[in-house]
Amino acid sequence: MELPRGMKDVEPDELIKIEHIRQKFQETAQLFGFRQMDPSPLESLETLEAKGGEAIKDEIYFFKDKGDRDIALRFDFTVGLTRYVVSQKSLRMPAKFSAFGGVWRYDEPQRGRYRYFHQWNVEIYGKQSLESEAEILEFTSRLFDALKIQNISIDINHRTLVQSYINKVFESNNQELVSDILRAIDKIQKKSRQDILNEYEKKGYDSSRLDKILDFANIKASPKEIQEKHKELVTGLDGWIHLTKLIDSLKNRDVENVRINFGIVRGLDYYSGMVFEVFDTTSDLGALAGGGTYDALTKAFGRDDISATGVAGGVERMILTMEGQEIASIIPTKMVSVVYVNEEMQTHAMSLASKLRQKQIPVTIDVSGKSLSKQMEYAAESAYAIIVGPREYADDSIVLRNMKDGKENMIKINNLLESLSSILNL
Repeated sequence: MELPRGMKDVEPDELIKIEHIRQKFQETAQLFGFRQMDPSPLESLETLEAKGGEAIKDEIYFFKDKGDRDIALRFDFTVGLTRYVVSQKSLRMPAKFSAFGGVWRYDEPQRGRYRYFHQWNVEIYGKQSLESEAEILEFTSRLFDALKIQNISIDINHRTLVQSYINKVFESNNQELVSDILRAIDKIQKKSRQDILNEYEKKGYDSSRLDKILDFANIKASPKEIQEKHKELVTGLDGWIHLTKLIDSLKNRDVENVRINFGIVRGLDYYSGMVFEVFDTTSDLGALAGGGTYDALTKAFGRDDISATGVAGGVERMILTMEGQEIASIIPTKMVSVVYVNEEMQTHAMSLASKLRQKQIPVTIDVSGKSLSKQMEYAAESAYAIIVGPREYADDSIVLRNMKDGKENMIKINNLLESLSSILNL
């Protein structure tokens, strides 16, 4: 039997890594005061269309339920969280929520993303403010620090700034033109410059003007470098002062891994202010997370008085990054294996395993009567092996082997049970 295309089973080793990221995410979210939620996995199709329009049907799973209602599986957490916040009229603002779990997208399967995958997400709702944006960016930086992922750059931009530059270059405020050129910028990470120029020449756009836009979109630098090398480009552009103040706020928060990237635009009909994406600068895997400030969704759900700033990240893509940086292998193993030398020792080993479990120590033990050598093969994936043998047990002792370095110590069973945290260091 085969799984549907784009689906896969999450095997134990990968699930350990997913749970490790979940734990670090939840710890970091708690540090920042985000309240955890799990928005419904099923939404009305109409609700999801509020974010992506009718075209969203091409990217999601939707169906008729038994009541002939149009239902869809969530494709992110932002829609569900926003729907919830808008419905809670008495909710105090700013409201801060986090979510972690599985989402479904009917995309072409690719490296780092299947049609069912895991996401983390935090959102701040309320009056739009620079400090809300800084809070989201600081959270993002701290989460990647907590996961020990290296070479991280948080690339920020401002949609108003890009639109202002387009208006200047094309000498037009036509919204259809602006949207078209934003789409050209959004294609930079996926298509060659010449392909974009050829495509837009056929649409009737001036290549020399589009060239200027693409040059602008390829600028990645600190605000200081931009002021020194590209001052004439940014002077007078709406949004530039906002970005420089945002960088100052981040410096005040000790967040240094940020640069300005004029090629980041994201959700063309969605974001309205600051936007950003997170990259491993040594990898071609693409963005590990992204977000920004928006108000179109809150307005679509009937709240003109609030906006939001948020970020979401792809867990499986982050796992690939951790594996590439050999970080995934350092996730601590907390399991202890209890092994027994012969059949006579099995009962005693089972009793000891139960005592350890009652003290909240994760324990695995063979229940099928395998030989000691086979038990030790399985124990190789544990942090420690507790070996129960006749000679040691006669002295009320066991042998404790550190499975990482192979060192062994004989320990009294009572001492082991009374000093678990210091002896096992789990």
